[in-house]
Order: sequence, then structure tokens, then C-alpha cells
Amino acid sequence: MGGLLLGGRGRLTSTAHRREAIELIGEANAAGARLVSACAEIGISLRTLRRWRKAFGGDGDGEDRRKGSSRLVGHRLSEEERQRILLTCNQPEYASLPPGQIVPALADQGLYIGSESSFYRILHQAGQCHRRGRARLPQEPRSVPRLRADCPNEVWSWDISFLPTTVRGVWLYLYLVVDVWSRKVVAWDVAEVESSEIAAELVQRACLKERYHRPRGFDGHQSQQQPLILHADNGNAMRGATLESRLEELGVLRSFSRPRVSNDNPYSESLFRTLKYRPDYPRRPFASKDEACEWVAAFVGWYNHWHRHSGIKFVTPHQRHSGAASTICKKRADIYEKARRAHPRRWSQTTRCWRQPEEVWINKPPEKPKPTLALPSARAA
Repeated sequence: MGGLLLGGRGRLTSTAHRREAIELIGEANAAGARLVSACAEIGISLRTLRRWRKAFGGDGDGEDRRKGSSRLVGHRLSEEERQRILLTCNQPEYASLPPGQIVPALADQGLYIGSESSFYRILHQAGQCHRRGRARLPQEPRSVPRLRADCPNEVWSWDISFLPTTVRGVWLYLYLVVDVWSRKVVAWDVAEVESSEIAAELVQRACLKERYHRPRGFDGHQSQQQPLILHADNGNAMRGATLESRLEELGVLRSFSRPRVSNDNPYSESLFRTLKYRPDYPRRPFASKDEACEWVAAFVGWYNHWHRHSGIKFVTPHQRHSGAASTICKKRADIYEKARRAHPRRWSQTTRCWRQPEEVWINKPPEKPKPTLALPSARAA
């Protein structure tokens, strides 16, 4: 029935919906459905259908003539009383107070001009029922960042984590920049402070190391070539003016997670989890910055060149970043195929898939449901 659902005692149905209902019921009846069943699917009775058809027949326009009951409310506020409530609410001493505080304040002065619900109703009708005072208006939710990468140096993710020191309450700050597509750590640093200047220098070194050049025609919004996107959370260092200006010079766009949503920066969070749960992670705090740098350098070397990452079919980030991962996975697939041919009874119809993921997403958009053929919902006779 096309999703049309009417009915309900006392409910006024528009002329357009009436006409549409008559046409749908006629089509269902022509297809073999009973009128009673077709009317029940929409939510009306057979008597109502006959009345509607009669209203549209002849010279009738099918308009619903019911206007509802006319009731005289004897205790309704007069126009003078309504204006008095509005003037009272707009006085300087009450302009920043809600009706819940205005009504008791008036009662303390021996005045009663209306109930709290009457205050709210009149303010709403006058378009003044909103946050009073200096309260910030409700903000629209930030859009979900949806970033796609299908080759190296398209989307980078970075974050800052704490490293404990032997001095209680004093921390070191670990900066890590990871390529989302290959999972390779393209830059890192250990500092004693959390600073936008350090982050700007780190990103600049990463761009020089990866030989990333500013795209032609880049103006911060449009470019002939897809610019690099740097994704981060909403920390002070991430939103600093120094980093913003440096990224503008380098031709790098910025992307931010939604507030209080950790899933918007999953690659950096996963990298820090791998780092701090390594078996050789120090059980005691770092004695100095040099000691922390030495350990992080060893970790980055292991992670990039020795760690077989599960998200990229168990190749190292360096192999995927350099383009050697496809050849390695193809060789694995050939070995598995030879093993299957040697002992076909030990295998199912297919071998393990070693194909590299072609694209990587941050918040991949949901897939659209496949269209289905709509059938009449009325039961055939």
C-alpha cells in the first residue's frame, strides 16, 4: 500500500491522503484483493471508504467538513493579562530568569498574575521560550569525519600520549604520526611539554622524509591534486595556531574527531595500545628524556620493519608503505594453492585470502540497502 497508514477515531484526514487511499484500494481490488482486507491494511473501515467515494463523486470535492467542537473557556486569560505577563518577563530583573523563578519572586511581593505553566505557554506563543540569560544555545552536532585512503601519504593520524618519569607528577609527551593506509610510523618525538610548535616541526619533518610536496593550486579548500589530510583529536596542541599556519604552508588539510568520541581516531589509539603492551615496555618509569627516546626509537624500528600487522594481512608497515606487500601476499597465495593441490582433502573449496585491502577508512559510511521489489500488502482473495 506504499506505506500509507490512516485511521484513528477523531483524526482528520487530508483530501490528498483520502484520494491516494481510494486509488490504492482500487488498485489492490483490481489485482484481486478484497475491499475489506485492503481497507484494513490502511486502517479504515469499508463504511469509511464508501463515504469517501461518495464525497468525491458528483460535484463534491472530498473536503473534510468537520471543524471540531467549539468550546468556550471561561478561565482563559485576557489580552491585557497576557501582555502583563510578557512585560513582567522582559523586565531587567526578570529577563535572565525562567518562569520557575519569576512566579515565586512575584508571590513574595504579593503578586499573582498567572501560573508557571501560563508563563511558559505565553512565552512560547510570543517566540520567547528559549534559554534566558547568557546560556549558550544548543549547538548542532559535529559531522562525522569520513576519511578514505587508497595509497600512502593520503591520510595521516597523530596523537600525544604520556610516558611516566621517576618524578611523581612529571610526564614526558610522546608524539606519534602514523600513515592510516600502511600503518607506518612516519614521524615521532619525545618532549617535556605538550606544544603546538613541536607538533608543527614534527609534521614538517615527516613531510620532508616522505617527500610530500604542496599540491599545485592548493588554497586550503580546493586543489587540483588530492592534498594530504592530517587527522587528530581536539587537544590544545592539535588546534594550536602555530600548527595550523604550518600545515597551510605545507599544503596539508586538517581533520578532527568529534568531542568525546574516541572511535574517531582509532589508528593512533591502537598504536599506543601496541606500544604500551609490548613485553619489553619498561616496568619502571623513564629516568630521563634520552632513555625514553632510546626505547621509542627501538620500538618504532621494530614496529615498522618487523611487526606483521593483522590489519594489513600480516605484512610489516614498511612493506605495505613501499609497495612490496602485494608481491609478498601473492607469493603466499601461490604457496597455499600448491599445498591445497598436494592434499585437496585437507582443504575446503578455497584457500586463505591474502589480498591486500585496497582502501582504508576512518568512519566508513554505511552501505545503502539494496532496493527490494514492493508487492501489494493486501491479501488476495
